[in-house]
Formats: sequence, C-alpha cells, structure tokens
Amino acid sequence: MKLPLLPLRDIIIFPHMVAPLFVGRSKSVKALADAMNNEKRVFLASQSKAGLDNPDVQDISHIGTIGKVLQLLRLPDGTVKALVEGKQRGRILRFVQEDDFFQVEVDPVIETHVADSECIALGRAIVASFQEYAGLNKSIPKELLNTVSALSGLPQLGDTLAAHFSFKFEDKQRLLETESLNERLSILLGLITMEIDIFKLDQKIKTRVKEQMEKTQKNYYLNEQMRALKKEMGTEEEPVDELKELETQIQEKKMSKEAMDKVQHEFKKLRMMPAMSAEATVVRNYIDWLISLPWFEQTEVSHDSVEAENILNEDHFGLEKPKERILEYLAVQSLVKKVKGPILCFVGPPGVGKTSLAKSIARSTGRKFVRLSLGGVRDEAEIRGHRRTYIGAMPGKIIQSLKKAGVNNPVFCLDEVDKMSMDFRGDPSAALLEVLDPEQNSSFNDHYLDVDYDLSDILFVTTANTLPDIPLPLQDRMEIIRLPGYTEYEKSHIGRDFLISKQIRLNGLEDKSVQFTKNAITLIIQRYTREAGVRNLEREISAICRKIAREIVRNPEHTETTVSSKSIQKYLGPPKFRHGQIEDRDQIGMVTGLAWTQVGGELLCIETLVMPGKGEQIVTGKLGDVMKESAQAAVSYVRSRAAHLGIETEFYKQYDIHIHIPEGAIPKDGPSAGISMCTSIVSALIRKPVSRNLAMTGEITLRGRVLPVGGVKEKILAAHRGGIQKVLLPKENEKDLKDIPSYIIKQMDLVFVEHMDEVLSHAIVVESEEPVFTVDDVNLEVIPIGEPVHQPGISTSIQ
Repeated sequence: MKLPLLPLRDIIIFPHMVAPLFVGRSKSVKALADAMNNEKRVFLASQSKAGLDNPDVQDISHIGTIGKVLQLLRLPDGTVKALVEGKQRGRILRFVQEDDFFQVEVDPVIETHVADSECIALGRAIVASFQEYAGLNKSIPKELLNTVSALSGLPQLGDTLAAHFSFKFEDKQRLLETESLNERLSILLGLITMEIDIFKLDQKIKTRVKEQMEKTQKNYYLNEQMRALKKEMGTEEEPVDELKELETQIQEKKMSKEAMDKVQHEFKKLRMMPAMSAEATVVRNYIDWLISLPWFEQTEVSHDSVEAENILNEDHFGLEKPKERILEYLAVQSLVKKVKGPILCFVGPPGVGKTSLAKSIARSTGRKFVRLSLGGVRDEAEIRGHRRTYIGAMPGKIIQSLKKAGVNNPVFCLDEVDKMSMDFRGDPSAALLEVLDPEQNSSFNDHYLDVDYDLSDILFVTTANTLPDIPLPLQDRMEIIRLPGYTEYEKSHIGRDFLISKQIRLNGLEDKSVQFTKNAITLIIQRYTREAGVRNLEREISAICRKIAREIVRNPEHTETTVSSKSIQKYLGPPKFRHGQIEDRDQIGMVTGLAWTQVGGELLCIETLVMPGKGEQIVTGKLGDVMKESAQAAVSYVRSRAAHLGIETEFYKQYDIHIHIPEGAIPKDGPSAGISMCTSIVSALIRKPVSRNLAMTGEITLRGRVLPVGGVKEKILAAHRGGIQKVLLPKENEKDLKDIPSYIIKQMDLVFVEHMDEVLSHAIVVESEEPVFTVDDVNLEVIPIGEPVHQPGISTSIQ
C-alpha cells in the first residue's frame, strides 16, 4: 500500500498507542493533508537524527507504524496539531515520491504467533515487574496499572508498556523493529528490570544524603545543648577570642596608611558577620594576607664593594661586564640613601650562568634571593592576582614570593622572561610592565590586595635566552647585559675551579683522591661538548665521577684515580664531536660562514655546485625567506660583476646554480650569510678554491656593499673554537671588538671589509701574482665554465 510518510523527532509511535503530535515542517503538513484525503492513514517512522529539519531517505528508519489520524487542528502560528493512533507495524519497501512530501510503499507486518508457555511466562513476569515498579514510583497513575492488568493480548501488552516507559530512544526503536514476540517481550522485561534497579539506587542515594544531613543537624543541636548546660554549671572553658587576637595583630603590624585603612575597614565588616558564613572566610583570608606581607621589613644591604667583588669572583669566572655593573650599583648605593631598584636582564644561551649570577648578586649584597620562573605563564592573573570576587582568589606570584621571603628588598630573579605566552586570559608580559618600570613599581597594585605596594626597593634580575622573544615595551624597561658564552680557556678554568670539586662532593668522592688533568678537561670541552655554556661539561664530569664511584664500590681498596686524556674514552666512550669544522684542504665552491644560534655561535658550511641547465637557482637546507633573498642578491651581484671576474656574461642562462647549506633539518635564517653565499657562487663559477682557514659573516647588497650584522662575539668565539685563523667582518662591526677577550683577538686575524670585491680578494685562493679580478674591462678574458683549470694540489671538480 502507498501511504504518506510523517518523519518523527525523538518520539516513537507503537501500535495500540494514541499520541498528540505538533507538526510544523511544510513536508509533514502536506503529508497529513494527503492522509486526510486518503482514509486518514499515514506511516509514522522516526528520524535517526532529531536535529535534521530536512531528512533524506537514508535518515529515516525503514520500520515504523501504520497509523490513523484521529483529529487534525490548525493552530494560529501555522503549525498543525494531530492526534494519531498506531495500528500495526509496517516496513518501507521503497520511496515513491520525495518532492512535496515523502510517499512510501509499505508492507504491513502481520503478527502471527502462538501463545506458547514461554510467551505466557514472559507476559506474567512483565506484569509483575510493572506492578513492582508502580509500587516504588508513586507517579505511575492507577488507571495505567488497571489497564495493564486488564490486557489479555501479549502483543498489545508489550507495545503499551514500551510506549509508557521512559526508555532510551534507541531501546524503543529496537522494540518496534523486533518482529519476534518472544524476543520483544524478553527485551522489554530486561529494560523494565533495569529501570527498577536504577530507581532503587536513586532512592538509596537520596535516603543516605538525607540521613547525613539529619545527623549533622542533630550533632549541632546536641553541641548547643551541651554548651548551654556547661554555662549553667559554670564549667565552660573561656574560648580564645580570635577576633581580639586578630585586632592585636593589626594594631602591631606596620603597613602603609592605605593598607591600614583598608584592613581596619574589612575588620569592621568581619565583626558584623556570622563566624560560619562563607563571606567571613573570604574577608578573614584577605586580612591575613595584608598583615602577613613585608610592608617595611628589610634586610640590611651590604655596601662593601671589595667584599662583593671577592664573592663574585669566587662564584664566577669571567663575566666581567655583569660584575662591573653590579659593583657600580653598590658604589652608587653607598653614596645615596635610596636607589630605585635597577632592572637587569641577562641574555645569553643556556648554561652560561644567568640564574647562578643572580644568586651571587644576592649573596654579595646580603639580600635574600627569590626566584620565579615565567616559562609557560599565560595568565595575566599569575602576575597581578585574581580579584576577590572569584572563588579561590589569590594574589599574584610577585606578592606570594614576597610573603615567603619576608622582606621587601630581596634580589628577585624572573627566570625565562622570553618564554611567556599569551591567550584569552591576557598577556602576562604586559602585566610585567608595571612591575619592571622603576617609575611605576613604587605603587604596584595587585588585583587581590587592591592597595598599592612598593616594589622599588627590590633588585629585579631577569634572564632570557633570546632578546627578540622579549616584547619591545618590556625591553625598554630593562638594562640588557649579554652573556654570549665562554671561550675554551674560560671553560677550562670553570671546570677545574668549580665543576670538578662540585661533582666530586655530590658523588660522594670527597674522601677519595680524584684528579683531572688539564688535557683531560680540554679534551672533554673539544670532543664531547658543543655549547656556549658549561652545562653539558658539568654533565660529562658528573658521568665520569659516577663511574669512578662505581669502581670504588666494586673495589674499596681503589682510592686514587687520575683522569687523563687517554682514559677519557674509557669513561665517556668515543668522541661525540669533531673538533671544529675546518676542511682538510681548500675546495672550490665551499665557504665557511658564521652563524648565531640560541646556544651560541656556530660554523656554517656553504656549498655551491654549477651544472649545465637552463639558468635555475636552487637553494636548499631549510632556509628562511631572508636567507633565500640573500642568495638572490648574491647571484645578482655576480651577474653584474661577471666581466670583472672573467665569467661568461650569459652564464645565468646556460647553467643551474645549486646552493646548499648542510644540516637540512635545522631551520636557518638571517642576512649574515650573504657574503658567504656570494663567495661560494664566485668560487664555483671561476673554479678557484676558497681558503679553508678563513670564515666570514656579513650582509650583502646588490651593489656589493657589506653591511653590519649582529652576534659578532658569539661568531668569533665559534671561529676560535673551530680553529679558524682568519675572519672577515663588516667594517661597521669594528666597534664590537671591545666585548671580545684580548687574547682571542691576538690569536686571530680579523679583517674588516666594506665591499664584496675585498671579500673575494681575501677569500679566493689564486696562484702568486694572479689577480682575482680582470684589470682590463675592455679586453676581458672570458673563461668557459665547462673547461677544467689545473692547479697543483687542488681538485678541479666543482664541489
């Protein structure tokens, strides 16, 4: 039979069930209108997803109920109220029409069953279970109970109970789709039994909660009775008056006038509140915070600059500039009464001693030391605190740390200031602007305290690995002191004077005789570590000490150990690094550049290969946009100077140029490799090698000018570590030499250049009296790129 289809949301109509439906969708309204014109019969099937306004064929269940529209009423808002009655189950064979409304061809499911003993038993069990449920749940109407008891047909019994129970939508649909009467009654019995168990458990939980509440009220009532009896008998102990004790603490506490007025106002509110109220707890906590802060408590600051210098030299080797700045601060403080706390920012790679230097500042000045790590802080409230209106509100980390310190003039180290991030909770770096501004931090206002607190006596020290990651407004409030890294000479001293004795003590070898030779320390630095700081050096020394401790435990008679360069491999295994990256011989197209990284300077190997092609330029090695642009600028310069260099002027049409920087997994960017890439390209084109004992850094322009770059000290230290003898630097970077140790400058040949022509004249290896550039611009000898040039001891292959 063909019937109009009415898709149902969140409701299932069973046979023998009468239910009102509110229909608002146009397709459904048209389906009802068609049903009224066709014996009032309609097919009722549920949607698989109730939220769909326009369900498709696959969204409608194929098992539903053939129903009859008993009544139809159009409402003023355009919707239709229909009263329908389920007649029998049906199955959709196919969809006939889908335009104005769904019309389906339905096959009625005729239930033919024999009431066997199992069905009868299931029916009786279902009726008994329903009567048990009705006895527990008083909301079941008696009329339904009487109706169920009077039903004689098992199919009608199952459908009636399935319609009236608040089962899950999926369970009701399963009951509708189950054709076997036995199976359907079994499923229904299981669902009713589960509903009874859930209802009993719910009643048990409610009863337990009620009993607990009654017990609490009973205990409170009995305690009050006991207190009244003790008072009548005169045996009641005098309770400690907490409010009086708190008032005494407030009167004795020395704080600012604003804070005193605030705490007295809050104390008056507290006296008027019930002791057990939630608001009283909030006010009490607020008062406790105010009276526990060090408003005027200070440690006496040492002004002895000689003693401070001795302490700094005792704790750290090198770091002359930071030490000088600290001693300047102490000298000024000894001359004036109060110095606004300076904001020092130590910027350098990991392991150079930034945090330990802050500890030494505290020790040399006699102040307490407070450290707060800002790595990963994303919430502004971590700095400024939460407002008291929030549940669990607390002051920010600045105020919390001062409470722990107990004084208001400690050395406050803000570690990893470049590792902060921001999200929807605010920008903590913006909240730090007030903390680290000497002109504003005398009246720092924490959101929780809501009163001004003076931070100007604090000596703030911040640390960071990279300067660009610190927001510019924050940089403006700090005095930047760079710690670029240690030379091998400094690392050797630090290892012998500090790290070895520390690790011997930590590994329980104080009673034993353990010696490290000077060559052993040098070998560890050169072959087992590659870093700007000394953190990995300390790890390697610690590893050696642990192995020595194990040997002593195995053989207690073994008490003397000398670690030499020959025994290093026994403890640490094969060397991890090759000392330096200098090549074995001069090679064509291979240049050693200098790069700055977060862990110090590094040598950068740049290779260029020229191949017959169509003039493509290939740049590989995971390079950033700036470095790729530098490569393009270098090629443009070479094209403009091709005649002077003796190169075919049409080389860019006939040959492909491939520039590669190894370690392709490491991102590289920046303009400082410009002259290095240009030199590598020229060397590959004119087939003349580049000096292996030379490194260079500098930015190149289209006209060949060499512009200054940053990180000069780190780069020169990297060249020194790698055994480079000669370094080409931009002329404008000559001012940066004051930061480099004099003994390194004496060991290296530092050449300052202003133009790319000077770079090539220093870098390209030519035979004696052979010029790099062609002298005569008119009669230029053009060298075909494809022909080899033979030089004694030099490979002619382009590398």
